[in-house]
Amino acid sequence: MSSASASFNCPIPGSNPIPKAGEIHVILGPMFAGKTTALLRRVNSESNLGKNVVLIKSSIDTRYAVDAVVTHDGTKFPCWALPDLTSFKDRFGSDAYEKVDVIGIDEAQFFDDLYDFCCEAADLDGKTIIVAGLDGDYLRRRFGSVLDIIPLANTVQKLTARCELCGKRAFFTYRKTGETQTELIGGSDMYMPLCRQHYVNGNAVVAAAKTVISSHKMQCGTLLESKKAAIVE
Repeated sequence: MSSASASFNCPIPGSNPIPKAGEIHVILGPMFAGKTTALLRRVNSESNLGKNVVLIKSSIDTRYAVDAVVTHDGTKFPCWALPDLTSFKDRFGSDAYEKVDVIGIDEAQFFDDLYDFCCEAADLDGKTIIVAGLDGDYLRRRFGSVLDIIPLANTVQKLTARCELCGKRAFFTYRKTGETQTELIGGSDMYMPLCRQHYVNGNAVVAAAKTVISSHKMQCGTLLESKKAAIVE
Protein backbone atom coordinates (compact mmCIF):
# COMPACT_ATOMS: atom_id res chain seq x y z
CA MET A 1 0.00 0.00 0.00
CA SER A 2 1.43 3.40 -0.93
CA SER A 3 1.61 6.20 1.59
CA ALA A 4 -0.96 8.12 -0.43
CA SER A 5 -3.57 5.51 0.45
CA ALA A 6 -2.78 5.42 4.17
CA SER A 7 -5.21 6.28 6.95
CA PHE A 8 -4.79 10.06 6.78
CA ASN A 9 -6.72 11.92 4.08
CA CYS A 10 -6.17 15.50 3.00
CA PRO A 11 -9.11 17.80 3.82
CA ILE A 12 -11.71 18.32 1.12
CA PRO A 13 -12.05 21.93 -0.14
CA GLY A 14 -14.95 23.60 1.59
CA SER A 15 -14.83 21.35 4.66
CA ASN A 16 -13.39 22.41 8.01
CA PRO A 17 -11.66 25.80 7.88
CA ILE A 18 -7.93 25.93 8.59
CA PRO A 19 -6.16 28.67 10.58
CA LYS A 20 -3.65 29.58 7.86
CA ALA A 21 -2.43 28.27 4.53
CA GLY A 22 0.77 26.26 4.41
CA GLU A 23 3.00 25.50 1.45
CA ILE A 24 4.86 22.52 0.02
CA HIS A 25 7.92 22.92 -2.17
CA VAL A 26 9.65 19.91 -3.73
CA ILE A 27 13.27 19.72 -4.89
CA LEU A 28 14.14 16.51 -6.72
CA GLY A 29 16.69 15.03 -9.09
CA PRO A 30 19.54 12.50 -9.27
CA MET A 31 22.41 12.23 -6.82
CA PHE A 32 25.02 15.02 -6.89
CA ALA A 33 22.51 17.47 -8.38
CA GLY A 34 22.74 19.87 -5.43
CA LYS A 35 19.35 19.02 -3.86
CA THR A 36 20.61 19.35 -0.29
CA THR A 37 22.44 22.56 -1.16
CA ALA A 38 19.23 24.00 -2.61
CA LEU A 39 17.30 22.88 0.47
CA LEU A 40 19.77 24.51 2.86
CA ARG A 41 19.74 27.68 0.78
CA ARG A 42 15.95 27.85 1.09
CA VAL A 43 16.01 27.03 4.80
CA ASN A 44 18.69 29.66 5.52
CA SER A 45 16.75 32.22 3.51
CA GLU A 46 13.60 31.55 5.56
CA SER A 47 15.62 31.73 8.78
CA ASN A 48 17.11 35.09 7.76
CA LEU A 49 13.56 36.38 7.33
CA GLY A 50 12.89 35.61 10.97
CA LYS A 51 11.06 32.33 10.41
CA ASN A 52 11.39 29.52 12.93
CA VAL A 53 13.01 26.68 10.95
CA VAL A 54 13.52 22.98 11.67
CA LEU A 55 15.34 20.46 9.49
CA ILE A 56 14.68 16.70 9.43
CA LYS A 57 16.55 13.84 7.79
CA SER A 58 16.25 10.06 7.90
CA SER A 59 18.15 8.39 10.72
CA ILE A 60 19.43 5.73 8.31
CA ASP A 61 21.56 8.31 6.51
CA THR A 62 24.73 8.62 8.60
CA ARG A 63 27.22 9.21 5.79
CA TYR A 64 28.60 12.55 6.97
CA ALA A 65 26.98 13.25 10.36
CA VAL A 66 24.34 11.80 12.66
CA ASP A 67 22.65 15.02 13.77
CA ALA A 68 23.27 17.30 10.80
CA VAL A 69 22.33 17.60 7.15
CA VAL A 70 25.57 17.80 5.19
CA THR A 71 26.08 18.55 1.52
CA HIS A 72 28.66 16.68 -0.55
CA ASP A 73 30.96 19.70 -0.27
CA GLY A 74 30.76 19.76 3.54
CA THR A 75 28.16 22.46 4.32
CA LYS A 76 26.31 21.54 7.54
CA PHE A 77 23.00 22.40 9.18
CA PRO A 78 21.80 20.84 12.48
CA CYS A 79 18.79 18.59 12.13
CA TRP A 80 16.54 15.98 13.69
CA ALA A 81 17.44 12.47 12.53
CA LEU A 82 14.27 10.37 12.67
CA PRO A 83 13.14 6.91 11.53
CA ASP A 84 9.81 8.39 10.43
CA LEU A 85 8.09 11.76 10.17
CA THR A 86 4.99 10.87 12.17
CA SER A 87 6.99 10.87 15.40
CA PHE A 88 8.40 14.37 14.85
CA LYS A 89 5.63 16.33 16.56
CA ASP A 90 5.74 14.18 19.71
CA ARG A 91 9.54 14.22 19.92
CA PHE A 92 9.81 17.92 19.22
CA GLY A 93 6.98 18.81 21.59
CA SER A 94 3.54 20.25 20.80
CA ASP A 95 4.34 23.75 22.07
CA ALA A 96 7.62 23.92 20.13
CA TYR A 97 5.90 22.52 17.03
CA GLU A 98 3.28 25.27 17.15
CA LYS A 99 6.04 27.87 16.87
CA VAL A 100 7.67 26.25 13.82
CA ASP A 101 7.10 28.07 10.52
CA VAL A 102 9.24 26.05 8.11
CA ILE A 103 10.13 22.35 8.07
CA GLY A 104 12.86 21.12 5.74
CA ILE A 105 13.07 17.41 4.89
CA ASP A 106 16.23 16.00 3.33
CA GLU A 107 16.59 12.58 1.66
CA ALA A 108 12.80 12.43 1.66
CA GLN A 109 12.71 9.19 -0.33
CA PHE A 110 13.48 7.28 2.87
CA PHE A 111 10.27 8.35 4.63
CA ASP A 112 7.29 6.08 3.93
CA ASP A 113 4.92 8.50 5.71
CA LEU A 114 6.01 11.53 3.66
CA TYR A 115 2.63 12.08 2.00
CA ASP A 116 0.64 11.96 5.24
CA PHE A 117 3.06 14.22 7.07
CA CYS A 118 3.22 16.87 4.35
CA CYS A 119 -0.52 16.84 3.88
CA GLU A 120 -1.24 17.33 7.57
CA ALA A 121 1.57 19.81 8.25
CA ALA A 122 0.73 22.08 5.32
CA ASP A 123 -3.06 21.74 5.06
CA LEU A 124 -3.99 21.52 8.73
CA ASP A 125 -1.06 23.07 10.62
CA GLY A 126 -0.18 25.84 8.16
CA LYS A 127 3.52 24.93 7.91
CA THR A 128 5.80 25.56 4.95
CA ILE A 129 7.39 22.26 3.97
CA ILE A 130 10.51 22.13 1.79
CA VAL A 131 11.27 18.62 0.59
CA ALA A 132 14.47 17.41 -1.10
CA GLY A 133 14.88 13.87 -2.38
CA LEU A 134 15.54 11.46 -5.20
CA ASP A 135 12.71 10.99 -7.67
CA GLY A 136 14.17 7.75 -9.02
CA ASP A 137 16.49 4.95 -7.95
CA TYR A 138 19.52 3.61 -9.82
CA LEU A 139 17.19 1.71 -12.17
CA ARG A 140 15.20 4.90 -12.92
CA ARG A 141 12.16 3.61 -11.05
CA ARG A 142 10.19 5.70 -8.57
CA PHE A 143 11.93 5.91 -5.21
CA GLY A 144 9.87 6.13 -2.04
CA SER A 145 7.01 8.63 -1.81
CA VAL A 146 8.62 11.75 -3.28
CA LEU A 147 6.56 11.56 -6.47
CA ASP A 148 3.37 11.07 -4.44
CA ILE A 149 3.54 14.58 -2.99
CA ILE A 150 3.87 16.38 -6.32
CA PRO A 151 0.05 16.80 -6.54
CA LEU A 152 0.23 18.53 -3.12
CA ALA A 153 3.10 20.86 -4.03
CA ASN A 154 3.09 24.60 -4.64
CA THR A 155 6.31 24.29 -6.63
CA VAL A 156 8.40 21.44 -8.02
CA GLN A 157 12.05 21.94 -9.02
CA LYS A 158 13.96 19.22 -10.84
CA LEU A 159 17.71 19.68 -10.65
CA THR A 160 20.33 18.05 -12.83
CA ALA A 161 23.91 17.05 -12.11
CA ARG A 162 26.90 16.97 -14.45
CA CYS A 163 27.61 13.71 -16.26
CA GLU A 164 30.76 12.21 -14.83
CA LEU A 165 31.81 10.88 -18.24
CA CYS A 166 31.11 13.74 -20.65
CA GLY A 167 30.19 16.79 -18.58
CA LYS A 168 26.72 17.22 -20.06
CA ARG A 169 23.59 17.53 -17.95
CA ALA A 170 23.02 14.35 -15.93
CA PHE A 171 19.48 13.24 -15.15
CA PHE A 172 20.12 9.78 -13.74
CA THR A 173 21.98 8.07 -10.92
CA TYR A 174 24.20 5.16 -11.94
CA ARG A 175 25.25 2.56 -9.37
CA LYS A 176 28.86 1.42 -9.71
CA THR A 177 28.53 -1.66 -7.53
CA GLY A 178 26.69 -4.94 -8.06
CA GLU A 179 24.29 -4.65 -5.11
CA THR A 180 20.64 -4.77 -6.12
CA GLN A 181 18.73 -3.53 -3.06
CA THR A 182 16.96 -0.20 -3.59
CA GLU A 183 18.12 1.44 -0.37
CA LEU A 184 21.91 1.43 -0.41
CA ILE A 185 23.48 4.44 1.30
CA GLY A 186 26.64 5.67 -0.36
CA GLY A 187 28.44 8.51 -2.06
CA SER A 188 30.76 8.84 -5.04
CA ASP A 189 32.30 5.49 -4.15
CA MET A 190 29.03 3.79 -5.15
CA TYR A 191 27.20 6.21 -7.43
CA MET A 192 27.80 8.65 -10.23
CA PRO A 193 25.51 10.97 -12.22
CA LEU A 194 25.17 10.23 -15.93
CA CYS A 195 23.45 11.73 -18.96
CA ARG A 196 20.93 9.58 -20.79
CA GLN A 197 23.40 8.35 -23.40
CA HIS A 198 26.03 7.21 -20.94
CA TYR A 199 23.46 5.78 -18.53
CA VAL A 200 21.99 3.57 -21.26
CA ASN A 201 25.40 2.66 -22.67
CA GLY A 202 26.73 2.03 -19.18
CA ASN A 203 23.96 -0.42 -18.43
CA ALA A 204 24.59 -2.15 -21.76
CA VAL A 205 28.30 -2.46 -20.96
CA VAL A 206 27.59 -3.82 -17.49
CA ALA A 207 25.06 -6.31 -18.88
CA ALA A 208 27.55 -7.44 -21.53
CA ALA A 209 30.30 -7.77 -18.93
CA LYS A 210 28.06 -9.86 -16.70
CA THR A 211 27.26 -12.11 -19.64
CA VAL A 212 30.94 -12.56 -20.45
CA ILE A 213 31.81 -13.27 -16.82
CA SER A 214 28.94 -15.73 -16.48
CA SER A 215 29.96 -17.47 -19.71
CA HIS A 216 33.58 -17.63 -18.55
CA LYS A 217 32.53 -19.16 -15.22
CA MET A 218 30.44 -21.77 -17.04
CA GLN A 219 33.33 -22.63 -19.34
CA CYS A 220 35.71 -22.91 -16.40
CA GLY A 221 33.21 -25.08 -14.57
CA THR A 222 32.78 -27.35 -17.59
CA LEU A 223 36.56 -27.59 -18.06
CA LEU A 224 37.04 -28.42 -14.38
CA GLU A 225 34.40 -31.15 -14.53
CA SER A 226 36.05 -32.57 -17.67
CA LYS A 227 39.42 -32.69 -15.91
CA LYS A 228 37.88 -34.39 -12.88
CA ALA A 229 36.22 -36.96 -15.14
CA ALA A 230 39.51 -37.60 -16.93
CA ILE A 231 41.31 -38.13 -13.62
CA VAL A 232 38.66 -40.59 -12.45
CA GLU A 233 38.92 -42.56 -15.68
